[in-house]
Amino acid sequence: MNSAAWMEKADKYIMKTYGRYPLVPVKGEGCYLWDADGKKYLDFLAGVAVNNLGHCHPKVTAALAKQAAELIHCSNYYHIPQQIELAELLCGLSFADKAFFCNSGAEANEAAIKLARKYSRENYGVDRYEIITAISSFHGRTMATVSATGQEKVQKFFDPLLHGFRHVPFNDANALKEAIGPCTCAIMLEPIQGEGGVVVPDAAYFQQVRQICDENNLILIFDEVQVGMGRTGKMFAHEHFGVTPDIMTLAKALAGGAPIGTMLATEKLAASFTPGTHGSTFGGNPLVTSAAVATIRAIMEEGVLNHCEEIGEYLMGELEALQHKFPGIITDVRGIGLMIGVELAIPGGDIVKTALSRGLLLNCAQEKVLRFVPPLIVGKKEVDEMLATLTGILQEL
Repeated sequence: MNSAAWMEKADKYIMKTYGRYPLVPVKGEGCYLWDADGKKYLDFLAGVAVNNLGHCHPKVTAALAKQAAELIHCSNYYHIPQQIELAELLCGLSFADKAFFCNSGAEANEAAIKLARKYSRENYGVDRYEIITAISSFHGRTMATVSATGQEKVQKFFDPLLHGFRHVPFNDANALKEAIGPCTCAIMLEPIQGEGGVVVPDAAYFQQVRQICDENNLILIFDEVQVGMGRTGKMFAHEHFGVTPDIMTLAKALAGGAPIGTMLATEKLAASFTPGTHGSTFGGNPLVTSAAVATIRAIMEEGVLNHCEEIGEYLMGELEALQHKFPGIITDVRGIGLMIGVELAIPGGDIVKTALSRGLLLNCAQEKVLRFVPPLIVGKKEVDEMLATLTGILQEL
């Protein structure tokens, strides 16, 4: 079927939880997608920071194909070799001692919330359950993670929200400190706010946050669902700030496109999750964990982190040049590695739609921030191709 036929069928059968663009992708390779009509698109969205190795990376697809022919799923009542191997890899690369696997970033954050509350209850009493998060944060779509999210548009219509969350301005250590009360058990933050508009905090902010947590015996949770797995030029974004959390969540890019999430924690906290206190039917099954192992190895073995840093600097410089060329349209360029936001003086929705019509996939966060999260394998050739299209659109504006 062609794209029009697929969209007509989708309109009939799919719930309208997304404002979908008129694109029906059927094939991907590297930094490109093709739709059902054969049109080619340069992808600078990468499944919203999921396809960090590009579409259909050969090592990831080979791992999936091999595992699918051997064992796709078995219960977490049993020991799963691929899951154990992935946990060992992630703990070896991070501060963590133990891993819990699930299917998405929201579920990983849900697990982090539950672990923080259970640990705090066991060590400080039943009244210590509150978690402080940031205004404009995004932590997921479950009821707990919606409650944790600091955006009214995400919470709207779903009252009553889960009790026990407070929201303070991001990048404001004083506001964070003042919000702490006798019920506070944890602070949960994104090292860089993605859905919040690619907001990068001051260099000293997380140092202050860590100190606040230590002084008040609070758990520090980093939500690295979008910014982890090499997106910023380091495996985990918090490495840029020289701060170690107690809990970290990952998802999106962890398995190269296969659905997976994980919560990583220190031994001290992980001990609070005992048999029966949490679980996930599909979490960490053989298929997705084999893809994640292949993804991590490819990132480590193929120089992806250094490449991300190099191309990120090039893209940032070129976007800053566009800001000088179009100062009435572009008001700011910010980011780290290949997580870059371009703030506009006007809503960016029409720019995204026009780019789509010209074979370029972009995204807009917070209405006025173009978000650039291409595959980490993107080269200067693809960056220049994107810039030529974007420049043409801005000139017309």
